[in-house]
Amino acid sequence: MKRRLGVRSSCLATMGISDLCALTYIKNAGFDCFFADKYKLEDVAPLKEEADRLGLDFEFLHAKWNYTDAMGSRLFMNEFWKPGLSYLPLFDATVEALDTAAACGIPGICQHVTSGWVAPPATDIGFERFDRLVEHAIKKGVKLTLENLRNYGLLAVLLERYERVPEVGFCYDNGHEYCYTETVPFLDLWGKRTYFTHLHDNYGRDKEDPMKDADYHLLPYDGTFDYGAMIEKMDRHGYCGALTLEVSQHGKYKEMSPEDFLAMLYERTVRLSKGEK
Repeated sequence: MKRRLGVRSSCLATMGISDLCALTYIKNAGFDCFFADKYKLEDVAPLKEEADRLGLDFEFLHAKWNYTDAMGSRLFMNEFWKPGLSYLPLFDATVEALDTAAACGIPGICQHVTSGWVAPPATDIGFERFDRLVEHAIKKGVKLTLENLRNYGLLAVLLERYERVPEVGFCYDNGHEYCYTETVPFLDLWGKRTYFTHLHDNYGRDKEDPMKDADYHLLPYDGTFDYGAMIEKMDRHGYCGALTLEVSQHGKYKEMSPEDFLAMLYERTVRLSKGEK
């Protein structure tokens, strides 16, 4: 199955190239689409305008999934499941991402459900908060997709809770699956509900230190992930969306020009799309 090929708009940020300027490089390399790690209208609207000018599809926004509080502590999506008001900055930012996507004609957003190796217990207040987000997504006509990370349980519960809501779907992150939860076949579970993808590479879960964060976001074929098996599952479950990379120009690739880097990245994405191992 032929699918559109995409990459994150910040793929050249490590080289000092803004997302807006990167779009021309992305288009010239042959990519069809992109996603952005932005959610504010003033940041997203210029990207959408430039994408339309270039003929690039703006696929989705990645909602804000952490913030630093007044005491300097970094807080994550686990706050959604806890009493109190610490969840509000992330909740409000997710609502803003939905509003921005709707205003710019972007199909959807992706959001995390939990953070870290240990998830909080499921709580009624957590469900109520996600219910409000889902209601807002429906009102705005925007897809709200939930991304796999280290934990499986609460993601599964939410996707089952909204099973009959077409605005709610799954954002498949192959690298997270491989290095965090390699025994969970996410595409077999939710391949038919997959709307977006985050694709990259790593070496799987660290065998000497299983709790190590081995999510390296390597370029495809710099790690050991089996893209052939992934594409076979996507074909079997009818996923016809884009194959979108969540990588950037770093490490040994910093000496390359943006043009050469993206040409290489596009070639690898084409190989990936054909199911080459």
